Amino acid sequence: MSDTIAGLRRKIGSAGELRSVVRTMKAVAASSIAQYERSVAALADYYRTVELGLSVTFREVEPLSAPSESQVPALPGAIAATAATGAIVFGSDQGLVGQFNDAIADHAEAALAALPGPVRLWAVGERVQARLADAGRATTAMFAVPASVTGIAALVAQILHETDVLGTRDRAAELYLFYNSPAMGAIYTPVTERLLPLDAAWRRKLTQRHWPTHNLPQVLGTASTTLRALIGEYLFVSLFRACAESLASENASRLAAMQRAEKNIDELLESMNAAFYRLRQSSIDEELFDVVSGFEALSQ
Repeated sequence: MSDTIAGLRRKIGSAGELRSVVRTMKAVAASSIAQYERSVAALADYYRTVELGLSVTFREVEPLSAPSESQVPALPGAIAATAATGAIVFGSDQGLVGQFNDAIADHAEAALAALPGPVRLWAVGERVQARLADAGRATTAMFAVPASVTGIAALVAQILHETDVLGTRDRAAELYLFYNSPAMGAIYTPVTERLLPLDAAWRRKLTQRHWPTHNLPQVLGTASTTLRALIGEYLFVSLFRACAESLASENASRLAAMQRAEKNIDELLESMNAAFYRLRQSSIDEELFDVVSGFEALSQ
């Protein structure tokens, strides 16, 4: 009986320590979500500014009245014939995120299966790379997941360098982004975004954007030089936003997993404490019974 009580006491102590770890991880995940959400909100304004700049610059380079591919300078990834296809899948390097990697890997696999021809695949995160490998998808390269917002810029630079081979080899290349995005009413939802090619339809859509003020915009310097700079910013901010939303979703998934774990630990502790007190009370009752029985025997 005493060994069972001692064992329960050790289990209760271990569960209490585990609950402290879970609460710490929950607090870290909650604070991380905030920084990524602020980053995504800030990117929305910058993204809109870049698109407005592209809209004005395209009007200078390619008037709507006579659109022509030859008028537009060679853009990174805006390519033209046999299309190569690339895809970037954003996942996680760490566990305790529930179905986060499974959800985006399954979503990417379903989308990639519908694309014709071979696909060059890049993975962001060891765990999603392993999940894609299990599905029979070999990856060209794997990138480490940034630990904070400050690390996203370096990751985006690496991705742009690696995927630049699509633009240099094939002017009709397609590049897709697969990532989990925070969603209302759910922790996250898998998203597909086509980043390349920057084709005529995409340019025409930008040129039709309404300028938000009555002041007429003006392109400084050479239009083609400005256009190249804005295209570079457009690709950068698109990748940055995808990574930031993926990280926000990852931490939201981890937070939810830690909340479930904390609830399970609390229920387990409640159960073990109840069992401990029952055993302890039973042991006390047996000792009292022995004392009473001994007293009665001596009295007789």
